[in-house]
Amino acid sequence: MFGLTPFNRRENNLARRDPWGIRSIFEDFFDDVFFPGFFAAGSSIRADIRETDKEYIIEAEIPGARKEDIKIDLQDDVLTISVQRNEVINEERENYIRKERRYGSFSRSFYVDSIKHEDVKAKYNDGILTITLPKDENRKSKGHRIDIQ
Repeated sequence: MFGLTPFNRRENNLARRDPWGIRSIFEDFFDDVFFPGFFAAGSSIRADIRETDKEYIIEAEIPGARKEDIKIDLQDDVLTISVQRNEVINEERENYIRKERRYGSFSRSFYVDSIKHEDVKAKYNDGILTITLPKDENRKSKGHRIDIQ
């Protein structure tokens, strides 16, 4: 039912990671100590997918985003979650040491077939986007063999 297509995948293989490379230096500098949550959560959308008898449920982690920053599109059996962040932290202090501007966008797509498109529902609460996709047994995809010529 689901094919997952991450928008951006971070290198997690320690054997291939170069701890002294320029990429590692920047990743370490912009770690959670200086910019909490934005870069860690901003590079991809982590999601759990559950199935019940009547529906599929996607729970996607989007911490720190506002509901207005999130867009969900369903077209041609592809569900896409997109987030656009434009955030300015403006602390009114004389002789400020740090001022931050955070801009970024990311998305994640899922292939979803055999669902009732018109009955899909979504809610966002405490950084978790929950999308409920009711099953449609009448739209069940039928596979067929393709002959090679």
